[in-house]
Amino acid sequence: MSLRLFDRIATLVKADAHGVVESLEERSLLLKQCLREAEIDLHRKRAELEALHDEEKSLRETQARREEEARALDEDVTLALAGGKDDLARFAIRRLLPRRSEAKAAGARLQELAERSRTLAERLAEQESQFESLRARVRAELAREPGIGSPCGWQGEPVVADEEVELELMRRRRVAEGGGS
Repeated sequence: MSLRLFDRIATLVKADAHGVVESLEERSLLLKQCLREAEIDLHRKRAELEALHDEEKSLRETQARREEEARALDEDVTLALAGGKDDLARFAIRRLLPRRSEAKAAGARLQELAERSRTLAERLAEQESQFESLRARVRAELAREPGIGSPCGWQGEPVVADEEVELELMRRRRVAEGGGS
């Protein structure tokens, strides 16, 4: 995500002066588009991470069931052998061995998913901080461009920082709870 985005921004910076002057308005649109693409990519990665967590949860449940089934079958084998019922013990062993290998395979897959989740979470955290930095830089760039004025949202509304929204929300909650000011 970041390489593609930074490559596009680098292309804009490297453009000749004549092209930049001609497409000054287009530049602001390109910056906004780059920002939207970066945000979409972050949302996609968050969804991917959530899907990995869901798969891990499902695998843990499957592994627990298989291990419980293996324990019960192991007890059956022990009981059958103690009673001298070799045929019954063989039958239980035939059912036991696949449960053990399924539990082992689920454990191996869980380790693989945990590593992928960890790697993706680290990359996502890094890209989220880069995105916030990029968002601030784009806002500053848009504010500096002549004739653009203050950056606006989709319907011409002024852009308000997320932090400002959160502070106002906390103030209103405090007032609603009777906390004053």
